[in-house]
Amino acid sequence: MIRVGILFGGQSAEHEISVQSARNVLAALPATHYVAVPIGITRQGQWWLADPAWLSQADPQRLPAFEQGMAPVGVRPGQGLVVFQKQQWEPLPLDVVFPVLHGPCGEDGTVQGLLTLAGLPFVGAGVLGSALGMDKEVMKRLLTQAGLAVAPYCCYRRGETVDPAAVVAQLGLPLFVKPANMGSSVGITKVHRADELLPALATAWKYDAKALVEQAIVGREIECAILDGSPPQASVPGEIIPQHEFYSYAAKYLDEQGALLKAPAELSPDQVKQVQQLSVRVFQVLEGRGLARVDWFFTPDGRWLVNEINTIPGFTQISMYPKLWELSGIPYPELVSRLVTMALPTP
Repeated sequence: MIRVGILFGGQSAEHEISVQSARNVLAALPATHYVAVPIGITRQGQWWLADPAWLSQADPQRLPAFEQGMAPVGVRPGQGLVVFQKQQWEPLPLDVVFPVLHGPCGEDGTVQGLLTLAGLPFVGAGVLGSALGMDKEVMKRLLTQAGLAVAPYCCYRRGETVDPAAVVAQLGLPLFVKPANMGSSVGITKVHRADELLPALATAWKYDAKALVEQAIVGREIECAILDGSPPQASVPGEIIPQHEFYSYAAKYLDEQGALLKAPAELSPDQVKQVQQLSVRVFQVLEGRGLARVDWFFTPDGRWLVNEINTIPGFTQISMYPKLWELSGIPYPELVSRLVTMALPTP
């Protein structure tokens, strides 16, 4: 039996989404081959050994405190994880860790570095790939250098003086303002007038010291899932059609009717091949490993613009990553098993 640590929760604004994703991963792991060991991270950053029954029944919108009846978990460099039980620290044996964490302090390389120091293999991108996937400004610089097109943008640091008229003159209207290091559309504002720019930047700066101001692209939102291998595989592409003004946090996770999913997307065979090849290229340029979802804008004149890469995409019931692989012939339980197997050390 393979012991899989499911690391979930976390300190980011995407805490609840992580709980939903972890619950689905737990349900997908066949008990005949795996022993699931859920490890919750509170909003304050403490690690606790969670009961699988607690995770499977937890309401993400009304979470009980992790510490109620749960044992603290710690890290010993080079020796894996330990758990405090019976008034002492004991080894917590794990074969592999599946981080189901979204956002800062989980998806940005911090936890990946900690697991590396602990000597534990884990699912997904390493320290560098995770950090590049989280920082949208650095991501855009690398993609541009590699010849991959992105939406025109500016980047401003917290407290920097910004001239709204100059920004509008450069990028036009409407604009999207977003934190550079955040996911799930948290902290994003759509700006329609110049006088809305500074309040939008203030909102983004609540979540990160850097904020991106991007030109709003007229085009279809296409997503492609990547599963690592030799070479990496790309799923059939899907199209997101937001029913809100844009693909917001609420549209993604709280409103089941918040967006329509067309999968496979209505694209020609050549366009499908093109976006699949480009998605694998993005995965490689940004040092991806294990899995990722690459999000695109497909413009009316046939251009593909990279929106972002997500190195730990959502695994909720309405998340695109597992849905696209299911449409590509890999059902959810098999997908989770493949990811775990891929992360295990080669004998």
